[in-house]
Amino acid sequence: MRIIAGTYRGKLLAAPDGQQTRPTTGRMRERIFSMLQHGRYPPLSGARVADLYAGTGALGLEAISRGAAHATFVEKSSGSLKALKENINAVQATDCTKIISSRVTDILVTKQPFSHIFMDPPYGQGLIRPTLDSLLDRGWVGKDTVIIAELQKKDILDLPSQLAVIDDRSQGIQRIVFIGMA
Repeated sequence: MRIIAGTYRGKLLAAPDGQQTRPTTGRMRERIFSMLQHGRYPPLSGARVADLYAGTGALGLEAISRGAAHATFVEKSSGSLKALKENINAVQATDCTKIISSRVTDILVTKQPFSHIFMDPPYGQGLIRPTLDSLLDRGWVGKDTVIIAELQKKDILDLPSQLAVIDDRSQGIQRIVFIGMA
């Protein structure tokens, strides 16, 4: 697995041993970041992004590689945290990243919302709605925030009333949904 484009293009990313993580494929990351270049989404240049259920950190590190100013990663798995730290060090991004070792639904209040929130929870565990509720309750989502959620194609998307789907795309068994304020 590699960073696709930008400053860290071609850098290899470490992954934890075993099958506990399901990193977003390079093809899907390319699709996500191509879509983010359209004018309807906030620009990545100088952006403050969050990578939830971060795993290897591929989405947040790809955002930094493409010009984001800061990425906050939220992950609870010790194996994933080890790989995430290794990947941040490999691209020398410690000064523009923050790692929160926590369940995503237990995140703390933030003073400033994020412009982009990537979330790739384990499939089929019903984590999308509780995660979105936590993000809204704790100030992570602002009026211009775009949330990019990866889920299984067959998963039912239950959104809080404050949020609406901007775009919904499928590829194989994966589905990417872009969500913003209603």
